[in-house]
Amino acid sequence: MENIKKRNTRLDRSFDKLRAREESGLAKKSNMNRQLRKILNNKLAVAGMIVFSIIILSAVFAPLICKYDPLMINLKEVLKAPSADHILGTDRVGRDIFSRIVFGGRVSILVGLGSALGAALVGVSIGCYAGYKGGAIDGIFLRLSEIFMAFPQIILVLLLVSILGQSLMNLIVIFVITGWGPMYRMARAKMLSLREEEYVQALKSFGLNTFTICYKHILPNALGPIMVNITLSTAMFILQEAALSFLGLGVPLNIATWGNILNAAQELRILQENWWMWLPVGIVISLFVLSVNFIGDGLRDSTDPSQQG
Repeated sequence: MENIKKRNTRLDRSFDKLRAREESGLAKKSNMNRQLRKILNNKLAVAGMIVFSIIILSAVFAPLICKYDPLMINLKEVLKAPSADHILGTDRVGRDIFSRIVFGGRVSILVGLGSALGAALVGVSIGCYAGYKGGAIDGIFLRLSEIFMAFPQIILVLLLVSILGQSLMNLIVIFVITGWGPMYRMARAKMLSLREEEYVQALKSFGLNTFTICYKHILPNALGPIMVNITLSTAMFILQEAALSFLGLGVPLNIATWGNILNAAQELRILQENWWMWLPVGIVISLFVLSVNFIGDGLRDSTDPSQQG
């Protein structure tokens, strides 16, 4: 009888473990399916993903799509209107506008996405640790972020560009320096709320170190709003790059970017007579920024626990 009871208890434990694994797996799968279903049901988010994918793929496969070099000067075809040879016309030195838009997307998207990821890496790394530990470290970085956020970002960017000079890498570094503050404060706020959870207290009781608790166990639970913020920051940095390049203070003019193409629209004659030099790239910038914002809204709706149903 005792042997039978022992076998039964062992079988019961095995079945309990299997049931727990299945239930946890089903819960995770159900949660992922619910988030995916909410994104797919959001028509604006789906439209944003389609437009975003088209622009990204066009930039990646630019050499296969374009038959002209974006930097090739042809003085025989200056300011040509859209035609079969140049579907979006040429600029003041005969460069193909379509090639410049497609190749320029590589640099503009690199600046926007690279700056957003860099700002997120710096802000989230510091915010997670400072928010969890608190004390003097948290106070110092909080005041430092307030100093950067006290100035209008575009003014601070213009100041740093005039100090560091114009280059692609300098522009990314400047955007990271001026954009880490909001990421830090968001990560800090999430950490302040999550560090009081019961599972965090249990991890502390097991003696796990601070870095393991912060970056391995708490940070994955805060990735939803961080991903949303990265998408919105990408759109913001692309607009800032376009504005700076339009003023002649962004990426050097010898590099094809969306902002540098718009730089030619400073003249009133170009605006009135040569619409193909500024309208197509303006539409592409608007579509890309809108698509990124729509994707960010869809991610926010799907990852917000208060809207789960």
